[in-house]
Amino acid sequence: VQLQASGGGLVQAGGSLRLSCAASGTIFSLNKMGWYRQAPGKQRELVATLTSGGRSNYAVSVKGRFPISRDKAKNTMDLQMNSLNTEDTAVYYCNLRDLGNNRNYWGQGTLVTVSS
Repeated sequence: VQLQASGGGLVQAGGSLRLSCAASGTIFSLNKMGWYRQAPGKQRELVATLTSGGRSNYAVSVKGRFPISRDKAKNTMDLQMNSLNTEDTAVYYCNLRDLGNNRNYWGQGTLVTVSS
């Protein structure tokens, strides 16, 4: 499985960005896709996940601002980031967990920088 993330960039506080992730390869039908982020000097943390069954999970810091969506037929996932603030600055990683064998796959990361 390969994941290709895109959509990062520089944005002013209060602005919006949309991240996209495309998965390719042999993907088990039961899976969970999501976004994680890692800010400088901090550990990687969950942002949002969405299972193939439609169950979502959000970090408290982004709930209500970063809706996550998927197109299961195309194996793509989007993260719409609204009302961005400087604390959202991080490298964002696309993730897919195969719920059949519990293997984890990561994309290459895309940098999001929010300026004040």
